[in-house]
Parts: sequence; structure tokens; C-alpha cells
Amino acid sequence: MGLNRRTAMKAGLLTTAMSALGLNSAHSQGTSSPPPITVQGEAAARTNIPVVRDRRASGGSYLALNTKKKPPKEGWYATYAIRAPEAGVYALTAVATAPVETPHTEATASYLQLALNDGQFVEIARSQPYWYESKPAWGDLSVLDLGELELRRGENTLTFRVTEPTVLETGTAYALALDRFTLRRREGVELREVHAGGDDTLSTYRYGEPASLTLGLNGRPDRPHRVRYTVVDYFGERAAEGHATIAAGETTVKIPLPQLPPGNYRVAASGAAAGDAGAVVGHFACLPALPAPSGDANRFGVNVWATSLVPPSRLNAFAAAMRDMGAGWTRAGQAWPAAEPTPGAYDTEHHDRITRTMRHHGLSPLEVMSPAPEWAMTAASLPLPADLRHAYRYARRLASGRPAAVQLSNEPDVDVTSSTGDALAAFVKAAALGVADTPDHPLVVLPGIAQAGHFQDLLLANDVVRYADVWAFHGYPDPAEQDEPAFPGAADEQRELAERLGAGEVPRWMTECGAFFAVRPGVDLTPAQQAVQARYLVRSTVEGLAAGNARQFWFAGPPLHDDGVYFGLLSREFQPLPAYSACAALTSLLGEAHFVGPVSGLPAGAVGFEFDSGRGESVRVLWSSKPVRVPVPGATVHDIMGRQTATASVEVTVSRDPVYVVTATAGRPEAHPAPHHRPSLSPAEHIVLSQRYAARNSAPNKDNGDAEPPLGYRLSRRTRMSLDVYNFTSTSRTVTVKARPAGGWSARAEGPTWVEVPPQGRTTLDFTITAGSGVKRRTDHRLEFTATLDGDEVPPSVSLVQLK
Repeated sequence: MGLNRRTAMKAGLLTTAMSALGLNSAHSQGTSSPPPITVQGEAAARTNIPVVRDRRASGGSYLALNTKKKPPKEGWYATYAIRAPEAGVYALTAVATAPVETPHTEATASYLQLALNDGQFVEIARSQPYWYESKPAWGDLSVLDLGELELRRGENTLTFRVTEPTVLETGTAYALALDRFTLRRREGVELREVHAGGDDTLSTYRYGEPASLTLGLNGRPDRPHRVRYTVVDYFGERAAEGHATIAAGETTVKIPLPQLPPGNYRVAASGAAAGDAGAVVGHFACLPALPAPSGDANRFGVNVWATSLVPPSRLNAFAAAMRDMGAGWTRAGQAWPAAEPTPGAYDTEHHDRITRTMRHHGLSPLEVMSPAPEWAMTAASLPLPADLRHAYRYARRLASGRPAAVQLSNEPDVDVTSSTGDALAAFVKAAALGVADTPDHPLVVLPGIAQAGHFQDLLLANDVVRYADVWAFHGYPDPAEQDEPAFPGAADEQRELAERLGAGEVPRWMTECGAFFAVRPGVDLTPAQQAVQARYLVRSTVEGLAAGNARQFWFAGPPLHDDGVYFGLLSREFQPLPAYSACAALTSLLGEAHFVGPVSGLPAGAVGFEFDSGRGESVRVLWSSKPVRVPVPGATVHDIMGRQTATASVEVTVSRDPVYVVTATAGRPEAHPAPHHRPSLSPAEHIVLSQRYAARNSAPNKDNGDAEPPLGYRLSRRTRMSLDVYNFTSTSRTVTVKARPAGGWSARAEGPTWVEVPPQGRTTLDFTITAGSGVKRRTDHRLEFTATLDGDEVPPSVSLVQLK
């Protein structure tokens, strides 16, 4: 998403924080600056974007692009004539729609490209935090910081262009609203760019490769510009320092870096020229020489949500950075309403391209099904489709896009709807069958459950595990734990639950794991927070694998600021934070990560877990709440960043920063247990039962998972309801249904209890549910419907009902 610095500079468009480099955007102005230049969006010299009248716009009108039509060769554009009173660097702001959701609006626009004078177009590829923190203007428009331009004195042309679609509520479209933009003169030139590694990377390179540090200005200086830089490692030790000179008329200088050990490095650079406003800080990562395993042996994943969080021009470099960090899997999803704006009319190319990019870089995509489109829902079904055949067809479409796995919803237990575990179970069965009926189908992953409890218990009571290849859940520490968060007990809870249900052999994936770090707008995590994040990533991953997780996905990879909390492994400038480097070290050293067992005999306060790397090595990961000495005779020791600290050590100091103790072992490790393969589903398992109630009988709101029972459908003494019987086979099927109410309830069918269901069809049976005189109000009772097909049992539909 916006990577080529050299092209941007040739164009005269300075790559500030919108680039892949570490940059600042807010600086003071000199007192002698000329007045700002403000241009109305509708005042373009040339444009093919419509103009719309609106009294809220500063000039009474604004540019308004919203079309599904493919852009012409020149793109959707608007070119403006700008007369600059003097040459120099100008800060560009605009009242326009942002390309990501902000706290004041969910409306989004396409990512903008800019071209100055005869220069090439460059995408404004800033990270989500920059857009998210934009101030509201009017309607869905925000005040956007678009970086800086170097204007010549007199006439200039500035072109805004859109060539990429964005995801709207009802589909993908090319979208932009532009009310006005303003250019404000900066005094002098200032240091903006700090980058290491190749120009096409996110400031990363692998140990042993030659590397250089690039420092850049936001404009061309009249005289040589002297810059001082300091490079420190994760532990605060100085790794390099010096001065460099950027020649007059140039914008960058490259300084060769010394051979540095694997780790994360922080660069502080400042210029000596008048007007230069303090140090610019950047990060780069020297990755371990040995990459992580690939393919099925890789246990590590990362949440990316690239459609929302990664600008298109950064996508290739971002995917490469996640692969180089050691992730084998990425987790993301496309919006179902955008992918299927009308029944059967699919628009998935925008997201399919992301899937292809991840595949190209050796990553296995996990696709998450989103809530259904509005056209598919009713007030009683929200957020699920009222007709489960839509779920079946859409899941089949998703699977055809070649993800490695499809997850059948995200945290349904903590949303703000009244959907119930039985309704979700019917949806899961229908969607799983859609995936399974795709040639070379991907893995079926159960919904990512936020927390064990009533909702998940009811979901599992509906016998959904037989439809899945993977059991999934999430786990986060207490948000109040900002210092040293403790790994939650979710992994152990889910293991025990699976074993209790006889599903212990089904692989368990923690599809979200991360920590909450409070930040102020406009800044990254502090160095202290960065260290806590790095430690937590290592410890939580190790403890999750030790608890039996087959795979674990960190939340999140890209820069991500949400409601005062920061999650990403990359900085606001798309540069690697220490946790990124810690992940690279972990995945490199643990290898295939066969868990052996806890390390015994450690001093008080110390914790350790032993793994077999799959390379004939024992790897012990050790940490301690306070520094202690641990004997490690004959071992090789690596620190949290992957740097080898000693060979054939006798003792190592263990502290809050985990260390890796590597010892050669005799022979090869035990092979991975055979992967879980769900057997082919029978015709009876292709029959899905789904209870349906009127909206007036809906269950109480889940209140983000905090609501206490009773949570069942709220029924009167006598209530009519329906049972939908779906047949997801290719032939007509005769199904016999039976109701099994409990707790003093009774059920009477309004007609025959056997039905003929056409292929890929649905037939509905009506029932009257009656509460006996002894049924207490506001108490949950189980209502089960079973069925048989040719003597075979159909998986049941199990709900909870209460007398309201």
C-alpha cells in the first residue's frame, strides 16, 4: 500500500506519514508564512466527477463520486490549477471522505492518488490511525491530513484521482466526496523519512543481507542539509550513530548499516537546518537468518483485515512482511452485503485480489463470514439470513475463491442482537455444507467464540462440531492489565469443553489473541508499551501452544487504533514494532513447535515450556517475574529478539523478557499427529432443522455477552412457531420430525410430522408450543426437535424457551 518512495519524490510529492516510512505530519509554521491557499472541490479545471449542490459545503457544492462503473483509462479525476506565491513545501489538508471508518461516520471512500504538475500519481497510503483520528467536518466528511507537496512559484497543477473501489454498505464502488482543500506554507525543509532495508519492504531485511538507512527531507534544500542519526536496539543499547549530508537539490541520503544481529531497532534522526522540528523516529527489523516453517507445519497466524486496514499500494509489501515475520496464516473477511448486493449477484473481485496476493506470498488465508445483507434478514433473524439457503450459497461462493479455510462468523456471542445459539447452529450447518460441497473445499472453522458461556453451550448442544474441521475461540487479557497482561484461561477452558464433548481430537485454533494498549491520538505505543507488547506476544503464544492450540492468530498485524486502544504489530508508519521482531524470533526458533511439556526445577517466579523444533532441537522458552539465574549447560541461548547471546552456556539470566535455550537432541522428533479429517457428511447430515419464531418472541438482547439467563425465546402460554426443514442434497427427501419439549412444556404439530423436501429446498412445519400450569416464568427450558431420514438420525435443533 503505497511503497515506492523514489517515484514519489521524482513526482514532487513528498512521502510523509502516508508513505511506508516513519514520518510526522504536524509541525509549527513560521510567522512570515503567506496566507493559506484554499480551493473548492467543485472548482476543478478538468474533471469527470459529478458536482452536487449542498448548503453544508463551503462553496455550496462539492465533488461527489459514487459509482460502480469502471473508471476510464485516466481514472476518476479532478485537476486543479494552483498559483503559489512562493516556492516551497506546503501542507495539504482536505475536507473529504476518509478511506476507513472513523468514530463519527461509517462512510468510506476510495484511496486517493495525487499527482503534482508532471509527476507520477502516488497513493495517499497512510495507515488506519491517521484516518481514524481525523476530525469531523460535516455529514460524512472529515478534515484529512494528506501530507505535503513541494510547489514551484507561480502556476502548478494538482490532480486527485481514484482508480480503486472501496467497500460500501451495499457493494463495492468508486467513491469520493471532496468539499475543499487547503495548502499551507511550511518554513524551510524538514526531515521526514526514516527507512531501512529495501525500498519495497516495510523497513525489514534478513540477517546477513546488506542494508542501509535512508533519511529523507520533505523538500529539496537550497544548500547541503546535515542530519544526525542514532540507532538503538530493543534493550536501549546504541547500535550505530553518525552524521550524513543531504546534498543541495536532493531529498534523501543512504547510509550503509553495520552488520547488526537480529532484532528491532529504533532510529532517531534530526536535521541541523533552521526550522527542522525535532527528531523523526522510525523502526526497522533485522530478521533471523532462518525463516519459520511453511505449509501445514506452521502454527502461527495473524489477523490482517486488509480490505479495511491496508492501502492497495502497500498490499504486496505488507503480505511479504507478514510472511517474513513467520506467519503462515492470515485471517480476514469481506463484507457479505458488499459481496452479494442482491440475491445471487456476486461482486467479490476486490477481496479475491487480496486472497490471491496472500496466496502469492505463501500465506494461507482464513476467510471469515460476516453478517448477512439487509435483503436477506428479517427483524427476527438479525444478523443471520432468514432463509438458510442464502448462507449455503454464499459460503459455497466464498469457498470457490480459494481461501485455505472459512470461519462461519466472528464473535456471535457478544454482539448486540437477540440471535441465539440454536439459530447460529442452523446457520453454521447450512454454511458448512456450502463449503463442503465445493470441489477441493477449504477447511470449515467454527465461529470465533469470544468467551465460554451460555451461547456457546447452546451452539454445541446442536451438534455442530460434526460439521467442522476446526474448533475456534478467542482470548484476550483484562484491558485494565496495561503493565504485564496475563494470558487468559480461554485455551484451557476450550480444551476441557472439547474433551468433555468427546471432541478432543478436533484441532483448536485461537483465531484472535492480543492485548489492549491505551494510546493517545497521534502517537504510537510508548517504548515501555512496545516492550510489554513484545513480551506478551511471546508468552501468550507459548502458553497457547502449551494449552493445546493447534494454531494461534495474533490480533492484529496492520496499524490499528480503535477507541483509544492500539493493537498492531506495525507502527502508524507501517514499520515493525518490537513485537513484530519478537514474533519473527519466536517462529524461527520454535520451528514446528511440538509441545513437549513444562520445564521443571526452575527457581521461584520462573516459568518455562519445552518444545521440539522439528529440526532435532529442544527449545525451552523461559521467563521470570524477577531476574534469576538458570543453569543451561551446553545450550545455545537467544534473547527475545532472536539474537544469539551465548554458545554452550552454563547459566543464563532469566527475566520478564523471554529467552530461548536451544539444545541439540538425538534423532528426529515424533511426527505430528494425523490431521483431523471430518468424514464425508451423510444425507441425513445434509438435512438442517431451524426453529423460527415471530419477532415478538425473540430472545433478550445478549448485551455484548454480559446478559444473564433466562436467554431463551420469550413465549406466551400458547405460542405458534415454525420449524424449517432444509434439504441440501441433490434429490428429494422425506423427513420425519418429532418435538421433544422439557420442563412442563408441550408441542403440537399443526399437520403431518413427515414432509417431502425438494432438492436444495425448504419445507416448513407449524407447531403450537404450550406451557403447562407448573411452568415458572423467566426460566429457561430446553426445546428439542429431532428428525430421521431413511432411519438415520438428523442432527437436532435445540433451543431454550422461557415463559415471559
